[in-house]
Amino acid sequence: MGDTRRRGAVALGLTGLMAPLTLALGAAPAQAASCTTAAGPYQKQVEKFLGRPVDGRQSTADCKAIQAFQNKHGITPNIGYAGPVTWGVMDLMNKQKAVGSTPNRSGACPVNKGRIACVNLTLQLSWIQDGSRLVYGPVPVRTGRDGYETRTGLKKIYWRDIDHVSSIYNVSMPYSQFFDGGQAFHSVGLSMWNPPGSHGCVNMTPTTAKKYWSLLRNGDDVFVYGRKPGT
Repeated sequence: MGDTRRRGAVALGLTGLMAPLTLALGAAPAQAASCTTAAGPYQKQVEKFLGRPVDGRQSTADCKAIQAFQNKHGITPNIGYAGPVTWGVMDLMNKQKAVGSTPNRSGACPVNKGRIACVNLTLQLSWIQDGSRLVYGPVPVRTGRDGYETRTGLKKIYWRDIDHVSSIYNVSMPYSQFFDGGQAFHSVGLSMWNPPGSHGCVNMTPTTAKKYWSLLRNGDDVFVYGRKPGT
């Protein structure tokens, strides 16, 4: 999120939706936080998600696998504890994957508007459709945290700035497409599952933000609905 002033920025490299589990199990930064020996309340669920033996007991290997996931997605504390935040991210990934290629199965996003960008806050997914035809997505997004919620409703893209920098937060917002005040689609260099969320914008991977930039124009509709978990 940011105001509508300009400066230079740099767009970065890569990510899509359909492999959240692959991303989740990717290499973690070489960070040396202590590993807890305590089993968490979601130990079995987390073990199953990570492909570990499901016994509900914390082992050194369990802790390292959980900690790698936490480091990958910026979850703190990153001590390998199977707590509610870690399981919440994994559970969301499972729900996103279950959507498959039919994100508008419920018909919540309007199909009578022509080209429209849809944002499901509940599942933290976005896609572009043309009528009922899926054009791109669904892809994971990172929307507004508690107190900075991405506002719901039917909106229109009214301004685009490929090299935007927020003068409020002094952060780069490459490929910004503004649709509601300071709220915009834009690229970030964070995991899409990094809690607690944005300051109201719809954060995207660089790959997704570039694709949205190529597919959308000023005047195109945006529909935001649902409620982000934890808000």
